Amino acid sequence: MAAPSPILSITPLGMPWETFDPFLFCVHHDDAYPAGNGRHGPDPALLTGRQMGSDFSGQAGWSMYHGRQVPGFPAHPHRGFETVTIVRQGRIDHSDSLGAAARFGGGDVQWLTAGKGIVHAEMFPLLRTDRTNPLELFQIWLNLPADSKMVQPHFTMFWSHDIPRHRFTDEAGRTTDVVCIAGALPVPGGVTQPLAPPPDSWASRLHADLAIWTMRLAPGAQWVLPAATGGGTRRKLYFFVGSRITVDGQAVAVRQSMELRAGAAVTLVNEGSEAAELLMLQGRPIGEPVAQYGPFVMNTEQELRQAFEDYRRTEFGGWPWPDPAPVHGDSSDRFARHADGRTERFPSQEP
Repeated sequence: MAAPSPILSITPLGMPWETFDPFLFCVHHDDAYPAGNGRHGPDPALLTGRQMGSDFSGQAGWSMYHGRQVPGFPAHPHRGFETVTIVRQGRIDHSDSLGAAARFGGGDVQWLTAGKGIVHAEMFPLLRTDRTNPLELFQIWLNLPADSKMVQPHFTMFWSHDIPRHRFTDEAGRTTDVVCIAGALPVPGGVTQPLAPPPDSWASRLHADLAIWTMRLAPGAQWVLPAATGGGTRRKLYFFVGSRITVDGQAVAVRQSMELRAGAAVTLVNEGSEAAELLMLQGRPIGEPVAQYGPFVMNTEQELRQAFEDYRRTEFGGWPWPDPAPVHGDSSDRFARHADGRTERFPSQEP
């Protein structure tokens, strides 16, 4: 009798990408922004025909989102979950109601625990005026369990140079590169440990078996995705760049997601002539009721109503910035100024 397929289901990638408990949301932004106008936005002539304030059109290969002069997402609240923002190319400017700020990108990750409530802005400044400003990122929403929904908000920066990476080489000499944002990665002779997630995150609980990895398989490369170790763990692969891979011999075309049997190791082969890139989300479900309305994710409708009332009354601490869409100057250097005043700064990694 043939072994069951490791693929439980295959779903086309939409907008946003389909997720599962403990994940709430996953979106891939890939915007080919033009040269900046010297004020961190595109030439105003290029904004004609867009629905300003809510532009998700992808017109000319990019969107303004909720930005009006600068692309991005001006001040908006969150409660009851976390955002994990993986910036593969370009820069994001973060500002929040705690007074914290950051400019990050080029492989950096921000992990924000909204907890009992935070207001933040995520703007995409077009820093280059002499050439294009491509931006590529994932934003993943990770739920918080009931006993962590009202913790103090907190943001953590994972700088690109600190994030564990491993290159696997198959028998033919072809490579697979894995970036380990969360979840231990088995490697020959041991295990690569990830950076520590925020202390109140579901990812900080060992039994959650949570992992977030990105994978890049060279043309023709073969790699065995190791089995998850936790009972009840779920796992999804999102195939977003390339042409065709096989998963234990089953062909899968690009722009598809696959839910896999998490307890089974599976052989991935890039059958295409270009690199294949995938995102993996994995975790044991929290298994609690979810009551969600926009940026608030609680367990009951009463808690949702309370979230709206608290935000109306307190604005989650207010907004300490002079406008709802702050941009942090012209330099492409990466930095973070935390709410406690601690500052980190790194020279630009981009030419």
